[in-house]
Parts: sequence; structure tokens; C-alpha cells
Amino acid sequence: MNVLIPLPSRGFDPTEAAVSWKILREAGHAVHFATPDGRRAYADPLMLSGEGLDPWGFVPVLRKLRLIGLALRAQAPARRAYREMERDPAFLAPLAYAALRVADYDGLLLPGGHAKGMRPYLESEALQAFVGAFFDSGKPVAAVCHGVLLAARSRSPRTGLPVLHGRKTTALTWALEKSGWTLTRYLARFWDPDYYRTYPEAPGQPRGYMGVQQEVTRALAAPEDFLDVPRDAPHHFAKTGGLLRDTPTDSAPAWVVRDGNYVSARWPGDVHTFAKVFDAVLREYGAATQAA
Repeated sequence: MNVLIPLPSRGFDPTEAAVSWKILREAGHAVHFATPDGRRAYADPLMLSGEGLDPWGFVPVLRKLRLIGLALRAQAPARRAYREMERDPAFLAPLAYAALRVADYDGLLLPGGHAKGMRPYLESEALQAFVGAFFDSGKPVAAVCHGVLLAARSRSPRTGLPVLHGRKTTALTWALEKSGWTLTRYLARFWDPDYYRTYPEAPGQPRGYMGVQQEVTRALAAPEDFLDVPRDAPHHFAKTGGLLRDTPTDSAPAWVVRDGNYVSARWPGDVHTFAKVFDAVLREYGAATQAA
């Protein structure tokens, strides 16, 4: 199956993109990339190195002394996957958003990231039009974190409604976003207090109004269509504490929502399970298409 992963020019989350890429590649799918201008993309460097995520990170001679930064950056398997992805010819030669055609792909995966470099990806009219048409095609789509925000901003060319209208979804929750924002603005990266907020609130907007969960919810048919972890879910603390991440062999910390051919997840801590579920959806779709 041919799967497309669109990325911004810079600032995407390395875990959500590279771990998904690695799992899909190992499952036998051909993975392709797109960027705004057709040039290779670069992940958020802070999420790779952890430098600049400690209270002394603004001091050049102290940047490499990392404590909080080591905890907040991408984990070692994700960093290795990113280095592997950087050698992939498809990653090094992406298409431009404007050149994308729905007919060329069997699946679409939308990663996220919180850095300000994500804005051209989230705001691209060309990419939103492509995402809207892709949803209308009925082909499998997966979105994680701010990738769900891109989906929420994309509209169906058939109905004119947001493509998530009438669907169940999750995304980066306000609880997770607020905890990351609070940590970085008061302790870790206090000199850059909105580093963890892609879109801070404008004057007069209530706290959290521009959070991912809130904007995604505004695109849904009903607020109840945004699905967070139920209080009685097994491993509730592991899923919601923001401390644990899933692994190839442990899905307990993950929260992934499937609605037909659409798969969504919240943050890098869900990504192994997220990519595996999407692989299953792609396989089901492929089998159904062949049988038709």
C-alpha cells in the first residue's frame, strides 16, 4: 500500500513521524512524503537533542547540560528511527503539497508537533484541500496530536463541512497540552513561555480556547464525539499521567480511537499502537478493495 506522510518544512515531532514511518515500512507499505515546497523536512531540534529545555538552556555554554531536556526529548528508539528516516530517498525527495493527487495513495498519515514551525502545515490551503478530498475518497486516514487539528481544519469538497464532522476522534488533550505548557513556561524554558503552544490565546479568549482539543471539538458534530480516556479504562493512570509511553510490546499507556477507516491518537506516547492500528486498517482496506 502507498501511504503519504505530509510534513512541514521544519518543527514536526520526530516520534510521531519517524516511528510511524518505521512501523509502516516494516509492515511492507511504501511510504511517501510531502512538504510545502518539495524540499526535505526537519524535525523540531529541541525534541531531538533536549538542548534548550532546561532553565539554563538560554546560556550557550550550558545548553548541553541537560536534565529536564533528557526527559522531554524524543526517546532513544524514536531518535534512531528519525536518523534512519533521514536516509530514506523518499524522505529526501518529497513532493510539494500542490502536486499531491488522491489517486496516487492508498492511505494518509498526519503527524503532529507543537513547535511554531508547524503553522505552515496546519494552515496550508493546498494541504487542507487534499486532506478533505482524501477523507471523501473513503481511503484510510490516521492523525495524531496536531495532525488531528489539520484534519479538523480540512473540509469535505462534497458537503463543505469539516471532514471530522460526524466522526469520533481523539487528539492532543487539553490536560496533556496544559501540563507540557506549564512545565516549559514556568520551569524548563521560561524565557520562551509559549514554546509548547502552537497557537496561544488572543486577548479576550478564554484559557485553552486555542488548545488542540478545543479547536478539534469545535469542528465535530457534537462535543461528545471527542473521546478522551474513560475514568474506568484499564491502565487509566498509565494512559493519562503523561509520564509513560507505549512501546512495541506494551500498549497499556496508549489511547487510540478508530472510527471506520479513520484512526486518531493524542501524542507521541500513543504512536506505536497508533501505527499498528493504522497498518491493520490499511490491510483491511486493501483486502476489501481486492475483493470488490
